[in-house]
Amino acid sequence: MEIVIPGTTNLSLFVVAAVALLLVPGPAVLYIVARSIEQGRLAGFVSDLGIHSATLVHVLAAALGLSAPLASSALAFAAVKYAGAAYLIWIGLKKIFGRAEKGEVAALKPASYSRLYRDGFIVNLLNPKTALFFLAFLPQFVDVGRGHVVSQIVVLGLIFTGLGFISDGCYALAASAAGKWLRQSRAYQSFERYVSGAIFIALGVSAAFAGNGKK
Repeated sequence: MEIVIPGTTNLSLFVVAAVALLLVPGPAVLYIVARSIEQGRLAGFVSDLGIHSATLVHVLAAALGLSAPLASSALAFAAVKYAGAAYLIWIGLKKIFGRAEKGEVAALKPASYSRLYRDGFIVNLLNPKTALFFLAFLPQFVDVGRGHVVSQIVVLGLIFTGLGFISDGCYALAASAAGKWLRQSRAYQSFERYVSGAIFIALGVSAAFAGNGKK
């Protein structure tokens, strides 16, 4: 397939719009922040990588038109939406009610990096708002006159994914720096599991009831 890039004007407008959208924290950012505070910078980056690996799936789906049935089918939208919300709530409940290590009331076993990647991937993959966002947003910056619409959408999606990985990585850095201080606080350690668990539950609830919008 021939690779076609949108015109300079469209591309510039797209980058500005993408950066503006990415600066507004969404569920993916909150997920990365929670992981970064809990396990540090690398955990945040791994979660970031998992989230944006799933973003690539949504980009490909939008390019191939596979998101259209999701947009037109209320049943399909609801099924994916509530599956993603339930997964987030399950993570939060597991953190709150999971068994603590003996002698360390608030300490939880850190998740492996493979699991962090998997959880980030699933959280974003099961977010139908992400699919609908790309279906609605990317085509606006395609230059139809250049042809190869699918190719242009893929290019725009890759740019957005790259920008998203960088911006979310900055959130991971900031959260991990704060996390070092928080983990040294005995007061924080006493209720850390409830704070982070509540964050995940809130994400699930917001994903279930929020309208269409930024992921």
